[in-house]
Amino acid sequence: MSLFFIVSTLLTISIVVWLLIFIDAKLGLQKINRLEDEPVAQDGPLVSIIVAARNEEKAVRKSLQSQFLQSYHHLEWILVNDRSTDNTPNIMNERQSANKNVNVIHITDLPLGWLGKNHALFVGAKQARGELLLFTDADVLFHKEAIGKAIHYFIKHELDHLTAAPNLRGQRIWLNSFIAFFMFGFSYFKRPWLANNPRSKVGIGIGAFNLVRKEAYEKLGTHEVIKMRPDDDLMLGKKMKEKGFKHRMITALTLLEVEWYSTLKEALIGLEKNTFAGLHYRVSMVLFAIFGVFVSQVLPFLTLFAFDRTLITLSIGNIVLLGMIYSMIIKRMTNYSPWMFLLFPFTAILFIYSIIRACFLTFMRGGIIWRGTKYRLKDLRDNKA
Repeated sequence: MSLFFIVSTLLTISIVVWLLIFIDAKLGLQKINRLEDEPVAQDGPLVSIIVAARNEEKAVRKSLQSQFLQSYHHLEWILVNDRSTDNTPNIMNERQSANKNVNVIHITDLPLGWLGKNHALFVGAKQARGELLLFTDADVLFHKEAIGKAIHYFIKHELDHLTAAPNLRGQRIWLNSFIAFFMFGFSYFKRPWLANNPRSKVGIGIGAFNLVRKEAYEKLGTHEVIKMRPDDDLMLGKKMKEKGFKHRMITALTLLEVEWYSTLKEALIGLEKNTFAGLHYRVSMVLFAIFGVFVSQVLPFLTLFAFDRTLITLSIGNIVLLGMIYSMIIKRMTNYSPWMFLLFPFTAILFIYSIIRACFLTFMRGGIIWRGTKYRLKDLRDNKA
């Protein structure tokens, strides 16, 4: 079997796959609503905002300030300091002193069998009085109408769980191109639009904004059912949908904003904790992901310079489809320019490197290190359900 036959076959299969993905994404993205289009709820149920933070002094003050300026006023805050060693506890205590609707919980020890953030959210939820619980990260900036619009959407659709995609902000072009590529890959791999299809079992959760009915959360089994999942936000939505609760995913690109990471190096380090989890802790899935990304997203840019008309034609077909899908997803799921596609082959290689790096370090360390705490790979695998 010649190398030409193998490469041309791979490129042909890739074109077919991208064509199917294009059709799927074209139809699916239309089913994801924009939170910006919703009116603001003036009244509604008490919402308990649960923020878990470990060493977040650089971000938590601004995040909380944006929350306190919300136009929706029926709110309470459960701020959970998860073993912080910086100024985070003091910032939280200041907020409690200034606002009667703020309750601060300080965690000093992590029980066995729990990831730190998951345990902190679980502890916070137990203290919440609200009919609705909003789990959010400590670095999210809220537009003043974000929660009011979300409550209106939640009530209108009689939901049990609502998650919203924020604008992921970066500071430099290579970091931004990596974020854009990550969103592209996440979208075609996870197909988040299926979260809005009641016949599908696909569920999505995003750490910036997971709004859940407390009754449904307790029936699910709380964070105890995902206590060892580093991708806790995603798994919360997945479990809610699997259990038959009414669930939707929307975008809120001008209402929620997160500086995902401040540098590309931080992004690579951050992905260490959940890359292997996202591939179900299986080496076969890791190898398949590396091979798949290379063949479908790097190889066409290499064979574009081949001295064969067939390979060049197949390469152009792949690149055109890639560009169309990339543009469609980026314009709908981010605030980035589709022109980031010019850096696509380089960020694809960088993404492959991030997969290899994360999985290699997980094996070498015998687990993951997250927020200064090490969690054994064996324990993570035993609790991956």
